Amino acid sequence: MFISGIQQIGIGVANVHEAFKWYRQHFGMDVPIFEEAAEAALMLPYTGGKPQSRHAILALNMQGGGGMEIWQYTGRTPLPAAFQPQLGDLGIFIAKIKCKDVWACFHDLRKRGVNMQTNPVPRPDGEEHFFVKDPWGNTFEIVGAKDWFSTTRPDLTGGMYGAVIGVSDMDRSLKFYTEILGYETVVYDKVDDFADLHGVEGGFGRHRRVLLRHAEKRKGPFSRLLGDTEIELVQSLDRSPRKIFENRFWGDLGYIHLCFDITGMADMKKFCAEKGHPFTVDSSGSFDMGEAAGYFSYIEDPDGTLIEFVETHKIPLLKKIGWYLDLRKRKNPEKSLPVLMLKALGLGRVK
Repeated sequence: MFISGIQQIGIGVANVHEAFKWYRQHFGMDVPIFEEAAEAALMLPYTGGKPQSRHAILALNMQGGGGMEIWQYTGRTPLPAAFQPQLGDLGIFIAKIKCKDVWACFHDLRKRGVNMQTNPVPRPDGEEHFFVKDPWGNTFEIVGAKDWFSTTRPDLTGGMYGAVIGVSDMDRSLKFYTEILGYETVVYDKVDDFADLHGVEGGFGRHRRVLLRHAEKRKGPFSRLLGDTEIELVQSLDRSPRKIFENRFWGDLGYIHLCFDITGMADMKKFCAEKGHPFTVDSSGSFDMGEAAGYFSYIEDPDGTLIEFVETHKIPLLKKIGWYLDLRKRKNPEKSLPVLMLKALGLGRVK
């Protein structure tokens, strides 16, 4: 049992194709791994107890990093939060995107007319970063990174690098993210009114911030592409947080889950149950997603934030000629796929 990296962050939107266009133009998320219109039949604990129709696109940036699962309800109108979520509210508040050059990326996105929330400034660890919003109010942190799958394209951004997650009890949440997800390295653990957060909702006031990374390089078929990641946990010390998805369904507007690509789902199920976080959704074997297939499950962090695990079984390498990769036939699951095979995923790029 092991984690290969962050496979994707789910984003609930009102128009999946409009959102995909914006993310590929501004963040380089231009390789659709799958696109499917179907029923979400197994998420009943989070969709009002009945299947819901939806349209989803999983998109990657081939320079490296996790993907985006852009997700739209088609049988109901997706709901926004009934209040303005703020830093420290419970759930995924910000998605992290890795970039090659923070200042160059800042000037490029500003020139494109992207809604800039802050200027580049150092975080507590000295790494420069800044915040932007997409047209639908989702906040992204653009942060410098040194781990890249490919740098041949001129795009300044890569894929998903992690998330900022609001928690109610930092020590309890640290136990979850270190023990279950392997984020054992504490980069910083600080309490302050942080000036670098003042541009985001709720950024003023005292917070406890803990930035976590994994000490060892991830292993597995997609580890080289997904790369290094980080999770930042934030606890508000001046107010009582609200749950970002209270009284809403999974799939409604905003960040709906954080998904990890794993190998060894049966062992993961046993491990999570032993740690007090049993699977709340379990596809119980391979689940067909149109052009891809895999075994997926969900658990909740101590505040109910949804963490997805996917054991990938089949992915398309070149859909036009029916070239698919069956990962269940690999002899050494810990080894990364060859670079050329991973690069073949990019043949389906949408310009």
